[in-house]
Amino acid sequence: MEFHNIPPLYDKDSKILILGSFPSVKSREGQFFYHHPQNRYWKVMAAVFSCPVPETIEDKKKMILSNHIAMWDVIASCDITGSSDSSIKNVVPNDIGRLLSETSIEKIYTNGGMAHKNYQKYIKNSTGVEDIQLPSTSPANAAWSLEKLITVWEQIRESINNI
Repeated sequence: MEFHNIPPLYDKDSKILILGSFPSVKSREGQFFYHHPQNRYWKVMAAVFSCPVPETIEDKKKMILSNHIAMWDVIASCDITGSSDSSIKNVVPNDIGRLLSETSIEKIYTNGGMAHKNYQKYIKNSTGVEDIQLPSTSPANAAWSLEKLITVWEQIRESINNI
């Protein structure tokens, strides 16, 4: 059994929540989201918000919070082989409802199919909030180029501007 060791990133002004499935081995080691250098999450978010790609964890936190975003993962603990989402079993979900009660979050986006599937299965009924599935920024999602990812993920900026 592996346990999620990264606290949620949010503040009371967060308007949008982005949920991954469960941190990769590299993210668990680095104790921060999307820590693997091949994951395109930080490049995508920098492009969406027209800012430089953040290098340090502190810079990443500032970029996310300054754009009214919260980040966490659907799963608190699970059995997983390496970083393979497809191997996830015995899921225990995070308390997303508590996070929603402490913020101004109005929309939830899930990063990839496994995050979406587990949100629907374990969390949606308790929060009553539908998620919007975005294509995964994982390097395993080779069918999506960085440019295609950015085009689809830009709806996050549009959502924030409309809230």
